[in-house]
Amino acid sequence: MARLTRVAQISTPESAPRYELRVRRHGPANTEYEIWQMPAPATPHLSAATRVAGLKGRNLQLVEHRVLKRLTQAGVKPVLGDQRKRGYAVSEDLALMLGLLFRTLAPMRSRDNMRAVAEGIEAMGREEAAYWLGMAMHRKHPRRVLTALRFLLTEPKR
Repeated sequence: MARLTRVAQISTPESAPRYELRVRRHGPANTEYEIWQMPAPATPHLSAATRVAGLKGRNLQLVEHRVLKRLTQAGVKPVLGDQRKRGYAVSEDLALMLGLLFRTLAPMRSRDNMRAVAEGIEAMGREEAAYWLGMAMHRKHPRRVLTALRFLLTEPKR
């Protein structure tokens, strides 16, 4: 029993990267989710919060149930109530997955392709999601990287 209490007391070190989910409500049925990387000892090159990705509107409505399911599993319950904006601390793994999902789905229009891409990103491991998000954030032409990912995750048309 003592071993279980010691494991439960282990927390994320202060030197780990910090991420925040910001939820903003623009209207009755218009919500926006954004992932931000916060300054931390692990990221000395950041002096201010940096936006990783965001999603709102129709594209968010199509995958919002998936996002809320992941957030609930992580213990985050984004309820705004009468507030218009709120921030939640999220783990690095969840931030990687949501950031990649938001960046990839933002310009898409086809519902079937969006579903296939969302399922593919959810099935990715931590390393693979980190690879694709890093490529999408730090390359000279990030849209090419995201287009390649979309092609890999969707079914070819016959």
